[in-house]
Amino acid sequence: MKKNRRYTVVIADRRTGVYRRVGIRPLPVLLGLSALFLFPILVGLGLRWSATVEITDLRQTAERLELENRNFRTVTGTLTNEIQSLQSAITTLGDKAAVDGDTAKAMDRLPAIVKSRAVGGPTSLFTPALRTPEDTFGALRDLLFDLEGRLQLVQTDIDRRQALAAATPSIWPTTHGWLTDSFGRRRDPFTGEAEYHTGLDISADKGEPVYATANGTVESAERSGSYGNMVVVSHGFGITTRYAHLDSFRVAAGQAVRRGEVVGFAGSTGRATGDHLHYEVLVYGRQLNPLNFLLNRAHP
Repeated sequence: MKKNRRYTVVIADRRTGVYRRVGIRPLPVLLGLSALFLFPILVGLGLRWSATVEITDLRQTAERLELENRNFRTVTGTLTNEIQSLQSAITTLGDKAAVDGDTAKAMDRLPAIVKSRAVGGPTSLFTPALRTPEDTFGALRDLLFDLEGRLQLVQTDIDRRQALAAATPSIWPTTHGWLTDSFGRRRDPFTGEAEYHTGLDISADKGEPVYATANGTVESAERSGSYGNMVVVSHGFGITTRYAHLDSFRVAAGQAVRRGEVVGFAGSTGRATGDHLHYEVLVYGRQLNPLNFLLNRAHP
């Protein structure tokens, strides 16, 4: 077989009779035709490969976004539950913060040093700059933690205020009776000389119940000189009440009592001209006028 075989193509013009001869080698022609045939196929395969890669990237992106969305939904649900819990806590704190009107008035008349013990310190909030969803959820989470901290402080303040409300003498210590002697300057009923009366004298029949005017702990229940049989109740916050000239006791030292609970029974023991109750209110050892706290409110 001969190499480099050539073919001749004759091209003739019928009108003029002129003809041309063109030499053709088969290998270059076949290569050219093959290239023309393969080029569209290669282009199609390239486009298909590029589309496959792009689809794969899009699928991976979609899966990543779906995962992020699921995580965000989970975080959102958690934050929603925490917000609902905080709203419930705020509602509960609001209910606890309510204080009986008369008790609130009595608390207002306590010395500032006593009320300051039931007040907490200030708190603050910050507002961070938000750029991405992660920043948003992180900021919300930080805000919730800060709110939880503030609520705990508010809870503490409310508990203190409730404790102060419970410790503030605000009811009459007897069911019936009227004032026979008030707080302050008066004449001694035995000598007629001027003296300073440290409490209230309230008329009461012998054996009539005497009530604790606030929650507290019995400090003593014993005979005490001119006071006769006397119950002393410590209410916390430096507040103490005394119930003197009792005929007998209903409580003992160390016993916890609540507002309205019977601590003893009226009488005339000690330095007394007749059956009655001598009632005192002290704050850090200083006698205050009990009328500032009783507010004309009789025991129910």
